[in-house]
Amino acid sequence: MSRMQILRAADYPRMPWKNGAGSTLEIARDRGEGLDGFGWRLSIADIGASGGFSAFTGYQRIISVLEGDGMHLQVDGALSRPLLPFDPFAFGGDSRVECRLLGGAIRDFNLIYVPQRFRARLQWLRVAGELRLFSSASSLLLFAADDGLQASHAGTPAPVLGRYDCLQLETPGELAELLLQAPAAVCCLIELTPRHG
Repeated sequence: MSRMQILRAADYPRMPWKNGAGSTLEIARDRGEGLDGFGWRLSIADIGASGGFSAFTGYQRIISVLEGDGMHLQVDGALSRPLLPFDPFAFGGDSRVECRLLGGAIRDFNLIYVPQRFRARLQWLRVAGELRLFSSASSLLLFAADDGLQASHAGTPAPVLGRYDCLQLETPGELAELLLQAPAAVCCLIELTPRHG
């Protein structure tokens, strides 16, 4: 039995960073409370100045810039490429990470998960008209970076997504069809499947 839920940006709870240097809007998580205990978590963070990232030992992270000029990340001493909007970058949660802003403040989008417990796939998509997707992941998260994105699952349309809203779809892990429709919109599709054994 599939379960579809719309998560509205206006309702996301704000949580402090582990290092106390900023705050995060939490979109969704599989379980747990506070800053630990989850197997995966999706969030938005506002970064007002260059500085260090919190450590999440045992987790994998995928970060994308949503708003602003972008940033470099220095991960365990290695400098990343310039990270511009909708360009995902993966790194280990236990790495020592410093952020260097390319301009002013930015807003970013974060997937953090335990790789021993979940297989994860993240991709940014541009929808102009219709886009049909298929996935056998047990959890699908569709995050809208623009207004006016309509998604349908198995012929059932979901309410239209506004900017930074998210559609969460839980399935039995069977192949699911997702139809996306918008005049012109950018969105992110995250696919998560538990590892067994």
